[in-house]
Amino acid sequence: MSSNVQAASAATLGEAGAAGEGRQTENARRVPPGIVGATVAGNAIEFYDFTTYAFFAVYIGKTFFPSNSPLTSLLLSVAVFGVGFVTRPLGGVLIGAFADRAGRKPAMLLTIGLITAGTMGLALTPSYESIGIAAPIIVVLCRLVQGLALGGEVGPATSYLIEIAPPGKRGLYGSWQLASQGVASLMAGIVGVALTLNLSPEDMQAWGWRVPFVLGLLLIPIAIFLRRHMPETLDHGHGAQSAPGAGSEKLPAPRIRDHARIIGLAVMMVMGTTVSTYVAIYMTTYAITTLKLSPVIGMTSTILFGLATWAGALLGGWLSDRYGRKPVLLWPRVALLVLTYPAFLLLIEYTSFFTLACVTSLLALLTAMTGSASLVTIPEHFPSHVRALGLSIAYAVGVTVFGGTTQFVITWLIAATGNPAAPALYVVVTSLITLVAILKMRETGCGRVLQR
Repeated sequence: MSSNVQAASAATLGEAGAAGEGRQTENARRVPPGIVGATVAGNAIEFYDFTTYAFFAVYIGKTFFPSNSPLTSLLLSVAVFGVGFVTRPLGGVLIGAFADRAGRKPAMLLTIGLITAGTMGLALTPSYESIGIAAPIIVVLCRLVQGLALGGEVGPATSYLIEIAPPGKRGLYGSWQLASQGVASLMAGIVGVALTLNLSPEDMQAWGWRVPFVLGLLLIPIAIFLRRHMPETLDHGHGAQSAPGAGSEKLPAPRIRDHARIIGLAVMMVMGTTVSTYVAIYMTTYAITTLKLSPVIGMTSTILFGLATWAGALLGGWLSDRYGRKPVLLWPRVALLVLTYPAFLLLIEYTSFFTLACVTSLLALLTAMTGSASLVTIPEHFPSHVRALGLSIAYAVGVTVFGGTTQFVITWLIAATGNPAAPALYVVVTSLITLVAILKMRETGCGRVLQR
């Protein structure tokens, strides 16, 4: 990257500490788009590779977990999807701590290397018929690696975005973390619909399900190239990469236990966003199994979810810069609390593509607005030497516990209560808990300086 780009990027980091606040110039307010693009592209590809598995679970189950019962194959495949959540906390702790000591850039290069290895394994592993028991073992290992990568991606990437942001734009820049997840769902939905419409069931089973993973692999070298040329944002005066001869004070030992209260509140915030998100993602399955709509219509809801998440995340980030974090955390969550159950009742009473589209988009839009504000607020509560680790732990624990179980819980609720609107009740209960956490968090937006 050219020296003038690096200078502009470095200048924007003044907001990370009060000492640098007075040295920022007007040019520092213009961050080169490629820097943000490198972070967002890598993040989107990693989430695309991780979530694509869910859309093709039926074909993966028959390929690697053959059984006389199609249901058994599917259940085994879905169980392996859940395995990907197991290593998320481990990735959050290990890679988050690495990012706080070695820098955001090397941590993000590490996560994209891990997701490459996991995705390549899924795309290239021969079927059970070809290599026997080795096939499902390799698939499980690949999912564990993918989970490790994704658990370690969110903390460094989000910390990087808010540290590179110009004054007054941390919310908008940080919101690209969640917006990129919306882009990933959009990409996965488009690929899924295109393959379903253009390939026969036999071709999908034989090789079509591997195509999305191969497409993800083709994009990874671009993300690696972009990330290699990103400037570092971790304060080198405190980090492990301090230049020789500079006033390099040793990085204090990360005492993450000193921030246990914030981490606890952050997990409660992540819980609400995660449950709402996975209920919206579940709308594809819900449309097919409960509402008896066609698979193509069900898959289309994934595309709408991606679009609404992308738009809602950026809107939430922009609003949080303008009006503060807490109003954007609070009011969309209140709206979810009030509107979700009536929206499900409307969908059940007037089942159609239009009502499915409206309900899915509403859930995704409101969730993304409050979710993007939370992903900015949480790292803003931590000093730089534990910022990536603190966010990684909160995010990984929240998503592992609630993301890995939401679809099971709401499926059980529908069966146990006989109420097809039961998923909305889960959103209501978890939203109440999240509102408590939001009220206890302090305001970190509106021009407040980011902690060193």
